[in-house]
Amino acid sequence: MKYGKIVEGKFIDRPNRFIAHVEMQGRPETVHVKNTGRCRELLLSGAAVRLEVSDNPSRKTLYDLVAVYKENIGWINIDSQAPNKVVKEWLKKQDYDLVRPEYTYGNSRIDFYMEKGERKYLLEVKGCTLEIDGIGYFPDAPTERGVKHLRELTQAVEAGYTCMVAFVIQMQGITEVRPYTAMQPEFGVAWQQAVDAGVQMLFLPCLVGRDSLQIVE
Repeated sequence: MKYGKIVEGKFIDRPNRFIAHVEMQGRPETVHVKNTGRCRELLLSGAAVRLEVSDNPSRKTLYDLVAVYKENIGWINIDSQAPNKVVKEWLKKQDYDLVRPEYTYGNSRIDFYMEKGERKYLLEVKGCTLEIDGIGYFPDAPTERGVKHLRELTQAVEAGYTCMVAFVIQMQGITEVRPYTAMQPEFGVAWQQAVDAGVQMLFLPCLVGRDSLQIVE
């Protein structure tokens, strides 16, 4: 997955979920944050950040904050739209007969439906940006939607689907993701129930480039 023009700056603060102030060329600039999660351990005053220049000159904010530098880890992509994009690219390299995004199952919209011969698959994608002591964790904020998806996939296994959750690890050097039960115990319970039912948890490490994100095979 490639971005357009990338520029760098220093994070100042984040007044709300959608915007941040970034120092660029010695002056503050209001930018759009492409992640509504908390990212409190990442978006620290003075942290180096990367921004994509918008190709829409009429936008109120001309930059999208897409990555931040974390000591001892390196650059972390925090673009919440990136995981689905890189998984879509990755799935094209697999040997599925059919790949369909945004598939409605039950009361949820699952990210991908695939077929291989007579076998049917459901795949939900989650982006992981939270790292603690060399381990990735999800979620970094309570997510009722995430719990709902795990329960839908658990039921789908019983209906004959092969079900997976793909955790796109948006940083380098991390190869495992665990449920962050300290943030949301309910998610940990739903995770274990899903695993016990046969839902597969896929950990997909990424190569984080200056203007790109790619799943490492």
